[in-house]
Amino acid sequence: MRKYITGVVICLFLALTPAYSDPLVKGADVGWLPQMEASNYKFYDAQGVQKDCLQILKENGINTIRLRVFVHPSLDKKNGHCGKDEVVAMAVRAQKMGFRVMIDFHYSDTFAGWVTQKKPIAWDNHSFGQLLNDVYDHTTDVLTALKTNGITPEWVQIGNEMSTGLLWPEGNTYHWDQLAQLVNKGYDAVKAIDSQTKVVIHLETGGNNEKFRNFFDNLKNHGGKWDVIGMSFYPDWKFNVYGETIDKLGLNLTDMASRYGKEVMVVEVGGEVNKPQRTYEMLLAVQKKVKEVPNGMGIGVIYWEPEGEASWSGYGFSCWGKDGKPTKALTAFAQKIL
Repeated sequence: MRKYITGVVICLFLALTPAYSDPLVKGADVGWLPQMEASNYKFYDAQGVQKDCLQILKENGINTIRLRVFVHPSLDKKNGHCGKDEVVAMAVRAQKMGFRVMIDFHYSDTFAGWVTQKKPIAWDNHSFGQLLNDVYDHTTDVLTALKTNGITPEWVQIGNEMSTGLLWPEGNTYHWDQLAQLVNKGYDAVKAIDSQTKVVIHLETGGNNEKFRNFFDNLKNHGGKWDVIGMSFYPDWKFNVYGETIDKLGLNLTDMASRYGKEVMVVEVGGEVNKPQRTYEMLLAVQKKVKEVPNGMGIGVIYWEPEGEASWSGYGFSCWGKDGKPTKALTAFAQKIL
């Protein structure tokens, strides 16, 4: 009888276990999803069955959800929302479905990136000393709310696409000492909530090794702290073809891991929605480059707003068609990367 029971247990285990276990983080940033659902947008799987968008992502190999945080956002459907309460609700929902969680602090009331790092309006007249406290307190507030609801993110980004710094003008790259202090306030806040959470510093144009070396050399020389280097990679953004830039991405990933001894990941990627085959091939190539980083230092790839179908968002780099179904591009995350 014991042998029979043991055999049944083994069979059940094998039936419930995936055919392979891919260690790569395969993620999706889905900050628009609550607003899409609130506007009654419907999601369908490839067979035309209406489902929860997160379930469709999971069925296509996505195992991680990335959520951006704005300080005091507007209610604009595309450029607002993503305040603390909405982020907590989405993180709880994602974790209940078995996803890992990454939180991306913009330290702005809307999107921050290399072309603009506008301070939250409420912080606009604060001294530099106050800004340091603002960063620490805001980071602590959001992460405490998450922890109270049973969520401890595996990764937290301090800033978004910040090759030009953050919280301009005090934290731009004309003031490396101040920028490093702001980064460290965020880093310290994250570690005070949970020392195991990894802090990500994220720059755009992942194929630009010179930009990355310049930024991280300066940040390191001014005492800045981080655990993971994150990159954006949008090879079609300015009419480039991914085949012309993918090797540069791979070289930069490997160089960053070697030069600083830190894990690396592509935290934003996207390709033209109306060219699904090419985007599919690009996503496979990006995952392969990340996995090829020596010593397991390349840890993952995250698609930016794959669900953000263009008729709703105006964004042409999602992987959702006009029919409410994902394109072939999304299936790249379901593939085993050798």
